[in-house]
Amino acid sequence: MDVTSLLLRASAARPRVLLVTAPGGTAVRLAAEKELRSRDWPLAATPAGADLMFVAGPDCRLLRAALGRLWHDLPQPRVRVQAVTAGEVSSALDAGRARLGAPGRRRAGQRWAAGEDGPPQSGPSGGLHTEKGQRAGADDSAPGGSGGHRDDGSGRGGHGAAHGRSPGGHPGHDDRAGRRHASEEPEQGDDGRHARGGGHGDHGDEDMEMPGGLPMAERGEDRDGLTLDRLHVPLGPFLLDWPAGLTIRVVLQGDVVQQADLGELPADGPKDVFWSQPWIRARAGEPVGVGEAARRRAAGHLDSLGRLLSVAGWPAEAVTARRLRDDLLAEAPGSAVLPRLERFARRVGRSRTLYWLTRGIGSLSAAEARAAGVSGPAARADGDVPARYRQWLAEVIHDVRQLDEPALLDPAAHQAPRGRWDTDRPPSLALTELLPRLLVGAELSAVRLIVASLDPDPDELAAAHPAEVARG
Repeated sequence: MDVTSLLLRASAARPRVLLVTAPGGTAVRLAAEKELRSRDWPLAATPAGADLMFVAGPDCRLLRAALGRLWHDLPQPRVRVQAVTAGEVSSALDAGRARLGAPGRRRAGQRWAAGEDGPPQSGPSGGLHTEKGQRAGADDSAPGGSGGHRDDGSGRGGHGAAHGRSPGGHPGHDDRAGRRHASEEPEQGDDGRHARGGGHGDHGDEDMEMPGGLPMAERGEDRDGLTLDRLHVPLGPFLLDWPAGLTIRVVLQGDVVQQADLGELPADGPKDVFWSQPWIRARAGEPVGVGEAARRRAAGHLDSLGRLLSVAGWPAEAVTARRLRDDLLAEAPGSAVLPRLERFARRVGRSRTLYWLTRGIGSLSAAEARAAGVSGPAARADGDVPARYRQWLAEVIHDVRQLDEPALLDPAAHQAPRGRWDTDRPPSLALTELLPRLLVGAELSAVRLIVASLDPDPDELAAAHPAEVARG
């Protein structure tokens, strides 16, 4: 048996999984994260490091082309599967591993290694656009939207760079923070403040020249009146620990954001908003207990904390947050969760390194938040990124102490995880609309921390009325 066959067998035994979440796929993502931990299958930070692409959630028309480009960025041999419901996760992963280890898949990998079947190639746009006359992603550009999991085979490389390729060709998932080994404290970057995410996603601007895959820089004055190059960089729609489907197009001078604009928000998704379900049911007249709502809100805040800590470069505590989240969703009693939660809150809340890495970033006063229509923890925090993660920690502890509260939920008096629930204009819409203003003037390395500290819910955006999203 040759070396290539051995490597292919090894990758099939413990595949590296690129987990991609579609709007409306939160429940599937949570089940997939838990299942992958139990199997000890590693998560890939970028398409280049993945064997298997797992799409969590339903098909989203707006994101099909980006998902197709992402798929084409995976090296051969590769397999893609999709789970539309949480119950399909285990069987989808089993099917993906079986396909990856199939003899035909190994032969395809051997042909590629021998140069008979070339790896994905980038076009003149650096893998960012399809050429005229070609359909994006060909016939495997997007997962099927019909129920069940989709298990695709291999395919020729295309124009994919939607997930994590920066303009310089480097992985776009927080290159320093996202792939660190677990440690007790987040690591400082070269300047003592970095270790902040800087992933780049799906590029646009088709009318610009793209030599070598990079958009041509423009010239423009910065805030000091200096004429500097202006580089257009899109962030999203698929990045690790990033709101699924969200695209922000920024204009950079140096590493400072001079302009930020939201891309089109996916508003054609399912109406199942996982984190806000108790409030949706209560507004519909169904009796819902305060304890049930507190459990869901605490789990939602822990999910947000896990994302923020991962972006900040503290993977050990990110895993702790996610384990606590999963325990709450599994109906663990408060007495079993609270001691561990309090220890976690002390470690994170008192961390000087995390505070120094994030202080002064994305400042938002309570008055500014209210004026922008923002409610929830982001408004109550009345400050910067550290103020917001400490607000989450305090509210999680309060909610876990309320798990046995028998009173009925009043959705007007008790807010959902992101704020006051409104079916027509969910709280994440205001959070998303606020992002461009907070990002202007920030360093590129701080952008992902700001987004993670607000953490708009893509399920809420997908369920919003299309007219509201268009106005946003």
